[in-house]
Amino acid sequence: MSIATTTHLNFRGTARQALEFYQSVFGGRLDSATYGDFGMPKDVPGADRLVFGQVESEDGFRIMAYDVPGSGATESGVTQGTTYRENGATITDRAFFQSLRGQTLDEVATLWDGLADGAEIIEPLAASAWSPGFGMLTDRFGVTWVIDVQASYGA
Repeated sequence: MSIATTTHLNFRGTARQALEFYQSVFGGRLDSATYGDFGMPKDVPGADRLVFGQVESEDGFRIMAYDVPGSGATESGVTQGTTYRENGATITDRAFFQSLRGQTLDEVATLWDGLADGAEIIEPLAASAWSPGFGMLTDRFGVTWVIDVQASYGA
């Protein structure tokens, strides 16, 4: 048996823009369908919003998103709350972070640079006590990413 988990982000009218942004950072294929594609009359407000969207790349990156139906206002973020670093600890009231781990600093630095465009930097990408590279940011769509290089620990 094989099981895979995929983060599914909930937006208020910006799912398409978010997925296009993630595709620009991670590459891969973007698939999407609107409420109108699934039978909602095209002239109904929100028919052009995403009922399904996914970016999937050859190297295993996958993220899904949709626009919550019935929301009239467009909001930039998917989560409410704040996240900051204080005295070496992460303080947050958010329900989740999106973790992104690579094998090398060069690999994650490229992804960091893409995600950092328009982001709020919580912790700059740099060497830490537990990783050759660790950083945190909240991207322009309100998703907080924990980005690091996989450390090799001796047994």
